[in-house]
Amino acid sequence: MHPKGIGELLFAGQSGSGVLSFRAMEKSRIVIVLLAVLALVAVGVVLKSAQSVILPLILAWLLSYILGPVVGFLTRRRIPAPIAVGIVLVLLIGLCYVGVVFVNARISTFITAYPKYHAKITQFMQAMTSSIDMPSNPLAKIDWGQKFSAFLISLSGFMVVFVSKLVMVIIFLVFMLLGKPFFQYKVRKAFRPEYAVSIEHVMNTISGQIGRYLTVQVLVSFVTGVLVWLALSWLGVDFALTWGALAFFLNFVPTVGSIAASIPPILLALVQYYPNYWVAAICTICLLAIHMSLGHLVVPKVMGDRLNLSPVVVLLSLVFWGWLWGIVGALISIPIAAAIKIVCENVEPLHPIGVLMGSGGPIKKEMEAAGR
Repeated sequence: MHPKGIGELLFAGQSGSGVLSFRAMEKSRIVIVLLAVLALVAVGVVLKSAQSVILPLILAWLLSYILGPVVGFLTRRRIPAPIAVGIVLVLLIGLCYVGVVFVNARISTFITAYPKYHAKITQFMQAMTSSIDMPSNPLAKIDWGQKFSAFLISLSGFMVVFVSKLVMVIIFLVFMLLGKPFFQYKVRKAFRPEYAVSIEHVMNTISGQIGRYLTVQVLVSFVTGVLVWLALSWLGVDFALTWGALAFFLNFVPTVGSIAASIPPILLALVQYYPNYWVAAICTICLLAIHMSLGHLVVPKVMGDRLNLSPVVVLLSLVFWGWLWGIVGALISIPIAAAIKIVCENVEPLHPIGVLMGSGGPIKKEMEAAGR
């Protein structure tokens, strides 16, 4: 056979094998993607069904980043680790007890003031319906007493669930705080040196970023609650302390929390001072100024770009964890997203995902500095 013909046959054979290998690679990639989707669905089902166990574990994990430095400070003062953990837990239980007493006192205050506000709400709705020529009040047929009683019953049930969850959180937290000082030594013993260094780097990065985030968030939320309380007290809006506490807790929920915390006091001011709408307007301006100044000026200056999370990732994380675990999931959505991003950045196959989860600001500065 002519050499040229032999070459053409060899080329055709190589091309055919190349096409087959390319198709095999495409099929393997499709299989991997489908398996990843199935794995995510399975993980979501497990997280949803095992919520009663996994949620206290994650809460204890987050609390360990706040309370761990306190335990470390006490142990450096030659206080034995079990005693240091016991002191921290006593302080935590004391704070929770104060919180339960506070909520119980707020509920009693609401029950006492309910008849007065029921009459004011009825008068306000009648004035609104008459001003827009509505034939009847759409809320007149609602039994507000029954609705309010059902709300209090559900709230009391929530408090029982909260106490039961708190017991599990404390149990998990005890073991985490006792084992935290020895974790790095166990990692060094269990893995090869290069793997141990990588694992310690990931864990230290997660601990540093989430610890700073939670500390700053607690301080900013506390300042927000105090300012809301003072502003509403100055305006004479009832239950100012309650709305300040609500602003403190909901400030942990990004974006949506400040809006949700501002609506109840504004509506209350609208009903309380009806037909004077100026107090409600001033209340809106004050709350907007507090949340905007702290959320968009102070927090970025203090936090900088340490978490480096994309706004889209923040929103999706808030929606997903809020859907999965309710208000508690929304509260812890940002630390979970930050931990996932850090892990992805330090695992080579997942590195592109970690980059895409970032805000892009540091990458832009790095590329501009390199002249790209």
